[in-house]
Amino acid sequence: MGEVKVLGEFYFSQILNKPIRDAQGRRIGRVKDMAMRWDSLTPHVTGIKFAKGVQDLIPIERVSTLNQEEVQLSVAFSPKITDQLEEDETFIGKWLLDKQIIDLKGSKLVRVNDLTLSWITRDHRRFMVLVAVDIGVRGLFRRLGAEFLVKRIENNFLGWQYIKPLESRNSALQITREKEQLRELHPADIADLLEALGYKERTDLINTLDSQQAIDALAEMELDVQVEVINQLDENIASDLLEEMPADEVADILGELSAEKSEELLNLMESEDAEDVRELMKYNEDTAGALMTTEYIGLPLHLTAEEAINKLRELAPEAETIYYLFVVDDEETLEGVLSLRELIIAPPSTQLKELMHKKVVHTHPLENTEKVADTMNKYGLLAIPVVDDENKMLGIITVDDILELLIPERGKSDLDSWLVVRKRQAKRGQAE
Repeated sequence: MGEVKVLGEFYFSQILNKPIRDAQGRRIGRVKDMAMRWDSLTPHVTGIKFAKGVQDLIPIERVSTLNQEEVQLSVAFSPKITDQLEEDETFIGKWLLDKQIIDLKGSKLVRVNDLTLSWITRDHRRFMVLVAVDIGVRGLFRRLGAEFLVKRIENNFLGWQYIKPLESRNSALQITREKEQLRELHPADIADLLEALGYKERTDLINTLDSQQAIDALAEMELDVQVEVINQLDENIASDLLEEMPADEVADILGELSAEKSEELLNLMESEDAEDVRELMKYNEDTAGALMTTEYIGLPLHLTAEEAINKLRELAPEAETIYYLFVVDDEETLEGVLSLRELIIAPPSTQLKELMHKKVVHTHPLENTEKVADTMNKYGLLAIPVVDDENKMLGIITVDDILELLIPERGKSDLDSWLVVRKRQAKRGQAE
């Protein structure tokens, strides 16, 4: 492969609507758009649209010079030299300019304000390629002819390698070429992107994610967005996602849907998962029962510390939290609690009934949520067990659920900072 040499670089906005003249000096139209093919190597220009309402293209090979003043052809113009737009080609102005894309470097939704193109030569052939999209304010002012007002502001370019090739000429959203790049994003970043997108674009992105990514991102969204997403997904896909989410979060989502839609999704879920959700949906929203999750670690009295640690390896991935380990009998009656730290440092042969603290702070499913919050604050708890009248474990309430309920106007970052402090204080909580 020969050496690649850059002949010149320019912005799409600078040549848009510029006159086109053929080799005889005749003006034959203006640059209305450019056709592009996005192959496995790089996106490159294939032709120029030269008149409104005309689908014929002047092949880029017929262009001898191109600058901010005009486009000059190397031949005399004739309809015979034009090409038709192919199925694998798209108009870059129509389908890229002013469109939203996902910047995976910055994990945010951005707008394409301009495009950077380059003339290059390789093996004595010339190509015009898309180098980057301009997502900065300077690109917007450039299009308005007022770039001089923002010359002190640096350009903000996003390389073409961070954008997915268009799946069709009707696509309005461009995302990364590689799913691996999406996997590198934090679920909270993907959630932010989904919340910023419109109805169709959101569905397109969700369909790009793998199952676990979609579940993790859905868990990070605000409730109203969760409801919108579940509403717009195919019922089978939606039910699969809900099965993998904590039962309390699923109950919150389904509680916002119509009774018919909610029941339809429950019927599609695994029976055991659906039953957990139905139980939680029975409680009023201002009660402990509505806040609790049924995903907790309940360990039998007779287990030794070593056996309990082995059991934890099996159960922990499905649990809401493992800071506290609750000890129960064969009837699921709450007998005691111990911390993960106490379990790890205990002699391997010591039974849990010898390690546990028998006096356990707990709450009832019908308890008011404000009272639950007061109790957790008083004892510095990260989680509190919920038991029925017979002291049988029903679930647990975690501190983040309480915080999101009582101070919903605060961002997740504020809650995370608060939780770090609470985790330090938790040493004086349940496991004291």
